[in-house]
Amino acid sequence: MKKVIAFLQENPVQYLATIGRDGKAKCRPFMFAGEMDGKLWFCTNSTKDVYKDMQVNPYVELSVSSPSYAWIRLSGKAVFENNMAAKDMCMANPIVKGQYGDASNPIFEVFYLAEARAVIADFSGNPPQEYSL
Repeated sequence: MKKVIAFLQENPVQYLATIGRDGKAKCRPFMFAGEMDGKLWFCTNSTKDVYKDMQVNPYVELSVSSPSYAWIRLSGKAVFENNMAAKDMCMANPIVKGQYGDASNPIFEVFYLAEARAVIADFSGNPPQEYSL
């Protein structure tokens, strides 16, 4: 898990893919919030289409590449939880704090990835590194 977390932290703007309520693929910029209790956490808000899409189909995939042409694909099931510790962790990011003010904002939502699987690869010809998280 440490390699996955480091990759996400070193490449802070990832792209989250969902299946929209219209049945079509959607991809949006997202940011990894952090790891807590062995779970990878993210945040959004309940007024956004991405939140509504994940309520209908919680399976997502996130991807990002590094400046050295390595990439990660991280997939799993988005599990929303009213977890104040996770919300407080998210608020440590000034961008999140600027958007939502504080963890008690009623539209502020956090989720972790259950059944998470990550693949880190590059163009070296070496086999990808696979992780079940």
